[in-house]
Amino acid sequence: MPHSLVLNLLPRSPIPPGYLTGKHVHALFLSLVSSVDQALGDRLHVNSANKAFTLSPLQVQRSVRHSVGGPKPKTPDLKLQYQHRDPIPAATPCWWRVSLLDDGLFRNLSSLWLNLNPQHPWHLGPADLQITSVLGTPQSTQRWANFSNYEQLYEEASDQERKITFCFCTPTAFRQKSFDSALPTRELVFGSLLRRWNEYSSIQLNEGFMEYLFPSYFDIRTEITVDPRQQFAHTGAVTDPSSQFMGCVGKMTFRIMGHPEAEAIKTVNALADFALYAGVGRKTTMGMGIVRRV
Repeated sequence: MPHSLVLNLLPRSPIPPGYLTGKHVHALFLSLVSSVDQALGDRLHVNSANKAFTLSPLQVQRSVRHSVGGPKPKTPDLKLQYQHRDPIPAATPCWWRVSLLDDGLFRNLSSLWLNLNPQHPWHLGPADLQITSVLGTPQSTQRWANFSNYEQLYEEASDQERKITFCFCTPTAFRQKSFDSALPTRELVFGSLLRRWNEYSSIQLNEGFMEYLFPSYFDIRTEITVDPRQQFAHTGAVTDPSSQFMGCVGKMTFRIMGHPEAEAIKTVNALADFALYAGVGRKTTMGMGIVRRV
């Protein structure tokens, strides 16, 4: 059962930008896992392929204010901050999205969520963090929290909707042989979703839908960021050009063309809805490739 959990955090001391990279949020997640299951934490650390989770970069909470009788607060946007050039001050409310694709992983971690001690410090570099709450269901002010199961995702997927729009919320790239590609083609985007679905779901889908998919709109750009595995210097500067990572951000629409069977349309829509949990492309366990349907 895929889960998209949002952890609300409160730093007790400033978090330097050098410790807000993918490498360090990845280490924080492994610390959480190891606190309840050391063997599982060790396995996730060693296994570099088919990891059943994704992690967002740390996000600073945006306050939503409105006056009585005034306009309602705007729906929270889906943009995510993926680079921090300044420290996050102490006592700044933050949140962090963790998605889990495998039932077993969620069960193993359930005691962590259920027995959360807000006073227990977790470490992100030199900073101590408090986990104040964990959200696992949709919220009016937090659209990244959700859950479903694979059967429900498939059964509720439309077999008629032919327009699929994705928002690439953090830089997204795909490995092709020995190199990265930042261009989100249908084969790369839906191929990534299909592999992750078939890895963790008992409902196996085939790729026969691919020939009917065509890009119809795109508003994307490339972003050059620091490789999420790279550790910054304490100044936040990066001195090694080879540590840079290029990916795409923005929106892109695919349309289903021709005369596919209803099952093929349903498969496309199920995979598109699954993107919220799975992300696409490389380094999704380090904050990259966070994608969702809009």
